[in-house]
This record gives sequence, C-alpha cells and structure tokens, in this order.
Amino acid sequence: MSQFPLRRAYLHRGGDEPLLGATIDAHLREVVALHPERDAVVSLPQARRLSYAGLDREVQRLAKGLLALGIARGDRVGIWSTDNVEWLLLQLATARVGAVLVNVNPANRVAELEHALRAARVQSLFLIPSFRSSNYVEEIQELCPELTEQASGQLQAERLPELRRVVVYDPADAEQSARPAAGFLTWQEVLGAGEDVTDAQVAERAEGLELDDAINIQFTSGTTGFPKPVVLTHHNLLNNAYFVAQAMRFGPEDRLCVPVPFYHCFGMVLANLACLSVGAAIVIPAEHFDAGATLHAIEAERCTAVHGVPTMFVAELEQLRETPRDLSSLRTGIMAGAPCPPQLLRRVMGDMNCSEILIAYGQTEASPVTHMTHHDDSNQRRLETVGTNLPHQEVKVIDTETGKLLAPGQQGEVCFRGYHVMRGYFEKPEATQEAIDDAGWLHSGDLGILDETGYLKITGRLKDMIIRGGENIYPAEIEAHYFEHPQIREVAVFGIPHERWGEEVCAFVKLEPGAQATAEELQAWGKQRMAHFKVPTHLWLVDAFPMTVTGKIQKFRMRELAQEKLQA
Repeated sequence: MSQFPLRRAYLHRGGDEPLLGATIDAHLREVVALHPERDAVVSLPQARRLSYAGLDREVQRLAKGLLALGIARGDRVGIWSTDNVEWLLLQLATARVGAVLVNVNPANRVAELEHALRAARVQSLFLIPSFRSSNYVEEIQELCPELTEQASGQLQAERLPELRRVVVYDPADAEQSARPAAGFLTWQEVLGAGEDVTDAQVAERAEGLELDDAINIQFTSGTTGFPKPVVLTHHNLLNNAYFVAQAMRFGPEDRLCVPVPFYHCFGMVLANLACLSVGAAIVIPAEHFDAGATLHAIEAERCTAVHGVPTMFVAELEQLRETPRDLSSLRTGIMAGAPCPPQLLRRVMGDMNCSEILIAYGQTEASPVTHMTHHDDSNQRRLETVGTNLPHQEVKVIDTETGKLLAPGQQGEVCFRGYHVMRGYFEKPEATQEAIDDAGWLHSGDLGILDETGYLKITGRLKDMIIRGGENIYPAEIEAHYFEHPQIREVAVFGIPHERWGEEVCAFVKLEPGAQATAEELQAWGKQRMAHFKVPTHLWLVDAFPMTVTGKIQKFRMRELAQEKLQA
C-alpha cells in the first residue's frame, strides 16, 4: 500500500473469506445441520435450554403460527419485550417467513410506543404482560382501548390504523399465557393456529426469500425529530454478525453471556446472530441487566465471552469485589456503546480474565459494526482507537465543509460504504438521502482520524448526541416532549461528562411568564412520558440561554455553566 498514498486515505478490507450469500434462515439451517445437539440458547431466568435442533423445531412451530395468522412477506411484526427465549424465536421465525421484525425499546412509554408503531406501520405486536414498573398490557390498552371490546386478531384501532393483532406471552410459561382482554391473542393460540400449516408451506415461503429482502427495522435518531426507523436486510445483518464472530475468533465451543438488550443491535446482531452464525451458545443471564446475575451466568455456564457497555462492566467489577466468582472460562467479548476508560479496560482484562476483550464501533445504519480492535492489538490501540474496519467494508474521512477526501492523520467526518449500509429509513426518502450520498457513502455524523494502517480514532460528534451508559440519547427528542408542557417556553437539552455513565442528561428550561413549575415537577412530568434514561438528571430553571450574536443557542456554554453549578 505504501506505493500508492491515496490507498491509505480510504480503506477497503477484502478479507480472506467472501461474503455470505444466504438469507438468515438458510444459513441457520446449515448451522443446525452441523451442530444439532450443541446448546443454542440457555435462559437462566426461564430455566430453559434449547439445542440447535430444539431451537429449529421451536422456530418452525412459530413460523407456522405466523403463516396461519396471515402474516405475509414484508409485513411488519413488532416485539416489545425484555430478553427471553421467545424474543429470539420471533427474531428467527420472522426471518424464516420473510416478515420484518420491528424492535421496540422495552423502556418506551405510551407516547414513544405510539411513535414507534406508527413510524414502522406495525401490523402485529408481540409483548410481555409487564416488567418491574412497566405494565405493557395497560400501556397498549391506553393506546388502543379497542382491545377491551374487539375480537382477537380483528383490531381496528383509531390511533394505530395499521395494527391488526396484539399477541401477549408470559416468559415464565409462554404456552400458558393468560388473555388480558378480548382483543389479545396469546402465544399458545398462535402456535395452535399453526398446527394446520405444513412444513412444505413454510419451506416454500423461506425458499422464495432473497438475501436483499428487508428483514428488520431498528430505531435510531438524527439531531432533529423523533427516532427514525432503519431498514436492514438479511445480507446486512448476517454478514455483519458473521464477521464480528470471526473477529472474536468465535466457534461452536464458545458460549456468550448476553446481558445487553435484544431490542438493541448490540444484542440482536453482535450477540444473537453472531453466535448463531457459527454455532456458539447464547446465554441469557436475566431479563434485564443485573450484574450479579451476569457473573453467576458466566460461572455456572462456563461462558467464554461476555458483551456489555462500559457501565455494565463497572457494575460487574463492583459486584465481583463483593462476591468473588470463578471467571476462568472467560476469554473475550465486546465493549461498545460508549468510550471505554483505560483503567476500566485493564481491570476487565485482568480481574475478569477477559484478556482478548475487543472494542467495537459503528451505528445502527451500518448493521451496526464498522470497526473493531483485534485480539492481539496493543493496549494502546485498544485504548486510543476503535480498531480497523471489518472485511468487505470501505471507510473514509472527509472534510466537513468541502466533502473532500482527507489524508491519514487529518480529522473529519467518518463515512462508510459496503454491504452493511442500511437500505434506508422506512418510508423517509429525504432523510435517507441526507444520510447516504449519491455514491453510496453513509455519513456517520462522527468526527475521526484514520491513520496510515487503517486504525480509526473517534474524536467527537457532529450530531448533538448524548451517550449515557451505552444508550444513544437525542436532545431534540427530549426537547420535543418538554415543549408540550404548558408552562415551558424554551428548553435546551445537552450532556455533560459523568464518571460512571459516560455522560449525563441535563437541561436548561425557561418558563412562560408567571409560571410556577419547579425543576422536580418537570423531571417527574418527564418520567411519565419518556424512558427513564432520557429524563434530565439535572434540570435548571433559567431566565435566558447563552446565545450567539446570530441568535443560536450555545450548548457548549451551557455545558460549562452546568459543570460550574455542580462544582459550586
């Protein structure tokens, strides 16, 4: 490469292996044939264990049920649930029949749920009854009161005109789930309906699918508006998962502890699909992240890998000090979702025996991984970079003003091109054109520096995004909610550094003249309308915002003022 300097300015890694040319289901069937008796998934909270052959049988039963419901190729099927075996079964069954799985954040409240279901035009929704303080049944009934009176499977909802059926299942025993109201279907009814569907009918549907078919919608956001639905294909997801598994040196002997949520691309792709692509085992330690349960699962199931965002690893290390565990089986895993402090990486490598822990970087629109460190990288490269791009991907850094290609060592916007770039935002052609240029480059919105050997360092964000504990939080979405409050005239949301969470959400609020609301009342109001991690931890009532001479809000100055207030 040294003979041709421009090759160092934008990189493509072909790799030793070609891209997989199959649908998710076709590849899974090959893996099942190779490893029928190996563990495919172990769910400790559900006390369930399925071999690859057993997983295939359960996926087939559910696929038959989906066909019996009349779910067609390309129909959108939502899943609103914490981590459990049924989530995985639905992920694979929708892929088998060609339906598009729509991932709904289990932390969503009614307004956020409505946005997700409407934005993706969801036609069928699977959900669990409740988890902790979230009562999913009550929330969907608030959104669709028609569920209390209409017959199962024939829903005609005023606020969600596309939604036709809502299926409830209890992870404790999905095949004995109770019907909350007349309009709900139950998991066992879906399976029962499929008893008249033949294997040949499922095979006919599966064989008619194409690798470039849309198979998944996940939500992300830009700097304005509410989360956007990202359309991903079999080809996007399967290859991204497979090459992540290759980077981890994963194989059938490996067992991955998965404390990250399935609804997120980290859980669905880097965990579930990565394991299934090579015959490894998925180990679910808990419905929702629990540090003690994660460590127990690693020890009890002899896991060789564990995934997590930095805050998860911090909690696990704290728990490990209180209750020592045998983690000698650990070898690798992925830390992603937020910048990793150097001291934390060293402790994970040492105290948790995760000597080959890898750093991953990417975004949902890129399926999601674009860069990973290598198992034999120096600590310096693991700490200072996000590694190199995966095989069959291109990456370049461009000038943020001119769009011209920059030489190695220069900072600019990071762009991606390749099999992993999304199909687009669902039914949002203008937003898609803003993200992907005419040459097929996905503009990340992140600032970075690419060195001559292909290692990428992320230096900042063009997008005004907050990353708290691995969750991407978009100020514009929170501001949109608060603008609905009758006593608020203006609101500005921003992030400040936080030792544990990476960043914390803060807000400056200007009230309407004569309004008497307190900061505590506004935070409580937000908790009723947004997921808990989006609600500002610190909220200050102010008389004015710092502004430029042209009238633009200076959020960098707000960050400085907020830190001064907290240090006072």
